[in-house]
Amino acid sequence: MIDGISMVMRVYFQVKQAACCEEVMVATDDDRIFQHVLEHGGKAMMTSETHPSGTDRVCEAAMHMLGESGLKDHVVINVQGDEPFISPKAIQTLAGCFEDPSVGIASLMKKISAEEELFDPNVVKVVPGKGKQAVYFSRSALPWIRGREASDWLTAFSFYKHIGIYAYRGDVLQEITKLEPSPLEIAEGLEQLRWLENGYKINVEKTDYESLSVDTPEDLLKIMNKP
Repeated sequence: MIDGISMVMRVYFQVKQAACCEEVMVATDDDRIFQHVLEHGGKAMMTSETHPSGTDRVCEAAMHMLGESGLKDHVVINVQGDEPFISPKAIQTLAGCFEDPSVGIASLMKKISAEEELFDPNVVKVVPGKGKQAVYFSRSALPWIRGREASDWLTAFSFYKHIGIYAYRGDVLQEITKLEPSPLEIAEGLEQLRWLENGYKINVEKTDYESLSVDTPEDLLKIMNKP
């Protein structure tokens, strides 16, 4: 609970504010979450307990909602349930990437301004290339700045952290859920590397949105003390 509203319902209400979203659905394998969302006026769907990732869960839910033929004509946005302050504006920015018909997968990135973020392995970094396409994602600070002290890296180069909200064209979503785990994914513990290794392009758009995920009791305390 955060100021009297559960975290999952906060996420739901924030996403509902994004004008691009035709339908908002909580996909879960937990009956308690399912019942809670319904009791508080939201829409929810029970999914399999065996999904290895959130992407697989989202794909199952989208298939149920739209059917295989309908899914191909839609963009599916995956918002994590640990983002109680997800910005509707950030969701709109992400959806806007698909105005380009060549975009199959999109995500967001934010410029890093603090050295502690740059070298924190829990903060995923993305290296963007030409055309806003991600070259690589890593828990390490990439690229390596040759001949400069680590304390000077942020003034020598623009580094970006990955904001973990994804959107997919429906047919691409179906394809990537059929891929086997890849060596880079296993090494870094980052699912999106599986897609890159298999030749899929990920469009990354800049945003000023600062992700505030709640994954531990300590995170919750930080949120509750937020001015």
